[in-house]
Amino acid sequence: MQAICTRPARLESPPTSICLLRLSALGDVSHTVALLRALQRQWPQASITWVIGKLEYQLVKNIADVEFVVFDKSQGWGANRAVWRELKGRRFDVFLLAQAALRASVLSLGISARLRVGFDFRRARDFQWVFTNTKIASTKNQHVLDGLLEFAVAIGVESPDVQWDIPITDEDRAFAAESLGDTPTLVINACTSVRARNFRNWRADRYAAVADYAHKSYGLQIALTGGPNNIETEMASAIEQKTGAPVLNLVGKTSVAQLYAILAQSRLTIAPDTGPLHLANAAGVPVIGLYASSNPSRTGPYNARQWVVNEYPQALKKFMGKSVEQVRWGRRVRDPEALELIGFDQVIAMLDRVMRETTDPLDATDPA
Repeated sequence: MQAICTRPARLESPPTSICLLRLSALGDVSHTVALLRALQRQWPQASITWVIGKLEYQLVKNIADVEFVVFDKSQGWGANRAVWRELKGRRFDVFLLAQAALRASVLSLGISARLRVGFDFRRARDFQWVFTNTKIASTKNQHVLDGLLEFAVAIGVESPDVQWDIPITDEDRAFAAESLGDTPTLVINACTSVRARNFRNWRADRYAAVADYAHKSYGLQIALTGGPNNIETEMASAIEQKTGAPVLNLVGKTSVAQLYAILAQSRLTIAPDTGPLHLANAAGVPVIGLYASSNPSRTGPYNARQWVVNEYPQALKKFMGKSVEQVRWGRRVRDPEALELIGFDQVIAMLDRVMRETTDPLDATDPA
């Protein structure tokens, strides 16, 4: 095994080939796009290969000058073999293992590179440090996106800017335009991914009340987005039943790329800590995040943290008897009542603020 370097090791010469591994999930992949863009700006002549999950690939597949190698987890162990076959016989100047998960680390065994960069020891979960030979800087209390940008800094990118520029095809843009029309739209993505003890969903009746207020006060139509699972479809049906506002229910009816186009055309988006929240932020539209079980300083919408409704400190105090300073960075509040701390009045007050402080993104880019 190669000696482990605990400090970032910058390259002696510009790299000609870079391999990036980040498989999932949508929010983290959107953050990884900022890392990718920083690498492209620094070394436009370098060839970049991104090993990525099958679903997440649908979001970024139209980014130019990137070779995508798709990992299909539904194939089980065969997914690893497929990636290894595609990369067999190749050796990269740099490999960035930007996912601290055992599945990603095992997959990395079939990727050859001179410099293998991973997370610092504090963030290198599941023994990731065994699979790399140098580490990013150990910086406390960073946002997830800033932590990913440390990979660029570690190999010589100075103060990388945060940019996304995720392409939207004409077909997906047309889908969004046909779906939303010309009416300014509030997108509500009410649910997070379905995982054990993932208590980040607000109540349907409160979303419905916010939808009523947004329509009556600002003339906004409401679009509901989300995945096709039962929890999300049932939540969308409940919101529809409880609100008098016009509702376009797109839950389970869009591809990832179409979802991104819908978010990009919205007037604003409201969601808990979930992938579509970060996609909306990447698209440059105003975002209101609903946070109580997770720390928005770590996982909030990167450019819209000023508009987060933040009850995380109160949740820590109520359910754990701790302050933010007393718990590990990123500690979740695993209590089903955590989001109950967010009140309707808080959300509409933030909605009023966002409407005052922003303009419609479409108006800002359309001379007409």
